[in-house]
Amino acid sequence: MRNPVGPLPSSIYWRRRAVAVLVIALLAALVAWAVTSGGGGGGAKDDGKPGGSDPAPSITPGPSGSGPVVGQPPGGRDESGDSGAGGDAGSGGDGGASGAGGTAGSDTGGAGSSASAGTSAGTGGTAAQQVPAGSPLPDCAPSALRLSLRTETSYAPGDKPEFRLGVRNTSAADCKADLGPKSAVLTITEAGEDDAQVWSSADCPEGGAVFLRIPAGATVVHTVKWDRKGSAPRCATPPVKSPGPGTYLLEAEVPGATVQPASFVLAKD
Repeated sequence: MRNPVGPLPSSIYWRRRAVAVLVIALLAALVAWAVTSGGGGGGAKDDGKPGGSDPAPSITPGPSGSGPVVGQPPGGRDESGDSGAGGDAGSGGDGGASGAGGTAGSDTGGAGSSASAGTSAGTGGTAAQQVPAGSPLPDCAPSALRLSLRTETSYAPGDKPEFRLGVRNTSAADCKADLGPKSAVLTITEAGEDDAQVWSSADCPEGGAVFLRIPAGATVVHTVKWDRKGSAPRCATPPVKSPGPGTYLLEAEVPGATVQPASFVLAKD
């Protein structure tokens, strides 16, 4: 069909063709955008994104420990210190007399006997305190004292026997008692038919009276060490200088009191 108006000018013709081409290009671009933005099927992967751009899933931390691990000993045990405290107290005599560890006292033995004496604390009591003879403390009544005598059952060669005289005050008031070598006399006799005496604390004493405070209701232990040498009255030459192996009887004589004897053995080499 021919244009009644006549042919269009060439400038208008090319302008219309350019507009048409531009519209067609825009339509094609819209279709392509619709397809690439997800219109091409569900679940399709967007390859336009860089790998690993999705946020990483969060990780929930596990439960924390109850405390620091560094510095703890293996097994979690507390190795910081010993639960036992101090040295054990040594056993004393019968009737509540039990002596503590070391002894502290001055030598009271005489020439030829060389015995030394000391005092120690009884279990549950206080350490014995030496007081002067003129102390205002009253003398302990013999009826208020309970005495016991203890020693080891056997002594090896070279060991020096120790004898423990326990004194308990059953009265309600502190008092003093003389446990010196002349008042509390210890004797050793050889067990056998003759019962020959080999040593006595009163034979050749160097010291005099030894007054000790005995607290009310408490026990103190008076310890005497023997050097295994014989003795004789008035510091004479003893008939037996060094008693040999065998069984011996230990006795204590305290005015107004009864003390059960004890026995011990001097072992052979």
